[in-house]
Amino acid sequence: MATRKGKGRQAVRNGSNGFPGWGYAVIGVVIGAILMAAMMRGSFLSSLGKADGPQANPQATAQPGSEPGVLEPSASESAPKKPQYDFYSVLSEKEVRIPDAEISAQARVEQQQQQAAQQQATAANTPNAVSQDITAAPAATPAPAGGSGYLLQVGAFPNAADAETLKAKLALQGFVANVQPVTISGQTYNRVRLGPFRSATELESTKQRLAAAGINAIALKEGRP
Repeated sequence: MATRKGKGRQAVRNGSNGFPGWGYAVIGVVIGAILMAAMMRGSFLSSLGKADGPQANPQATAQPGSEPGVLEPSASESAPKKPQYDFYSVLSEKEVRIPDAEISAQARVEQQQQQAAQQQATAANTPNAVSQDITAAPAATPAPAGGSGYLLQVGAFPNAADAETLKAKLALQGFVANVQPVTISGQTYNRVRLGPFRSATELESTKQRLAAAGINAIALKEGRP
């Protein structure tokens, strides 16, 4: 009987402690590995999220002129641009361009002198006019300085065909022009010019007609190389 009781107690003890102790150790190692892998994955994802977007720098300061909405000029924009050549105003070194204000002033002087001459002629032909010992002579129209007249230049082209095309266009609008080749700095240009004009009044009138037709022109003094 004692032997049976001993065997029964041993069976009960083996039934309650049937799972070996090393199994618990393996389970603990696996759980720890899973937790460590999860932690490492979380830190890796957070580092990727920081790398994707710009990071704020609390010590950063805005540069002068970098206001919101204001674009900084690029290097190409800040560099000085080379001036573009205006072909209609190609002139030699000794030619002088006459400003519009000077043309208008000279034209007013000519008109005043013409009116004074007409008044003197009218007074001389009047029967009741009182003769004077000293009679002022009619003022002649002053000749432009540096030459015998004025010129208008409306174009200058390296290609002679372009100059002839502009000349023909002017002829269709009632302007008589001529083409003059000139060499400047080793480059030959074909200048399209009108004139000569003997008075600033005639010069100004023609220049205004050209402007009304949409044609730019510059006034020059004739007689200069």
